[in-house]
Amino acid sequence: MVIRMKVDGLLFDPRSGMYILLLKAIEGEETLPIWIGKPEADSIALALGRVVTPRPLTHDLVKNIVEELHMNISKVVVREIIDNTYYATLFVSDGKHEKLIDSRPSDAVAVALRTNSPIFVDESVIERRNTDELEEWLKNLKPEDFGNIM
Repeated sequence: MVIRMKVDGLLFDPRSGMYILLLKAIEGEETLPIWIGKPEADSIALALGRVVTPRPLTHDLVKNIVEELHMNISKVVVREIIDNTYYATLFVSDGKHEKLIDSRPSDAVAVALRTNSPIFVDESVIERRNTDELEEWLKNLKPEDFGNIM
């Protein structure tokens, strides 16, 4: 079973020097933090802010290729976590056939935001995350922990 999610925010984790993509269930309380790199965070931030760049960036290029081939991204699914690494799938459709393309979750979300595609997370991924660690981290957040993405 999958849960529909939305991007709830991007946070900077000063302890790891990485960014956290925070997904939250559209209906329900489930959340999923995914640690990502700065380039991916920047791309997601641009999409969230609806910033148009003078030339297409990588995720814009993926969107443009899919559209030029008269296809669409029907959804993205964060499908599993193995050894603390998340795996996602882009579902690309021409209306008759659907192809599944392996992706990093950060790239899948960056493309989904650009194509207005729904984002889902497999229930098993949410069950496997370490909620105690997340709750402890969130409980200890201070305003100065939030960095500027742009």
